[in-house]
Amino acid sequence: MLESLVPVLIVIFMLSGLFFFLGASVGILRFPGFYTRMHAAGKADTLSSILILLGCSIYVLSIEGVGFLSILLALKIILVAAFIFMGSPTATHAMMDAGFET
Repeated sequence: MLESLVPVLIVIFMLSGLFFFLGASVGILRFPGFYTRMHAAGKADTLSSILILLGCSIYVLSIEGVGFLSILLALKIILVAAFIFMGSPTATHAMMDAGFET
């Protein structure tokens, strides 16, 4: 039962990440000002990257089996997602602050 649910979960994470990337692209193209474009890019970039990386970590665990190396690789992917979770909003704020000062 659980083995048939894992590929569905992977596809849901990947497609939802792609959906938010698409939303960020539309927001960058359609919004009028610099700050609204940065808002669309910053919010959607963080969420979509995390969703895709979570899908990748589940994929690694499902393909390789639950061994030491696959758990280590999945942990590395989750740590990259945690770094993006902390770093991307900070970088977006720094770019918006630099745009405000010019």
